[in-house]
Amino acid sequence: MRKLKKGKKFGLKKDQRKAFLKILAHHLIMNQKIKTTTQRAKVLKQLMERLISKAKKGDLATLRYLLAHLPKKSAYKLFYEIAPKYQDRNGGYLRVLKLPFRRIKDNAELSLIEFV
Repeated sequence: MRKLKKGKKFGLKKDQRKAFLKILAHHLIMNQKIKTTTQRAKVLKQLMERLISKAKKGDLATLRYLLAHLPKKSAYKLFYEIAPKYQDRNGGYLRVLKLPFRRIKDNAELSLIEFV
């Protein structure tokens, strides 16, 4: 039973799911917006909101935390370029827009996730 457990499993084991979300976060940081399924976008939004809030602190411990959770290139970009833009904002750094069409092969609902 899934009593009070948060998050989606996506049919993956824990380590695979962690790697999958790490890759999604990397692509979002590098490209500023990505197109993915709605469920993936919602989980990614939760993860990225936490990472951006931490990155706004701007200290060495935070940078090391980001390096542990993201690839090096995207961790530096988040820490030095993206987080300073949101210093005066208290959350709501990302936007999830549902797209009017679905994916052809499995009819999955698609969304666009982007920085505000």
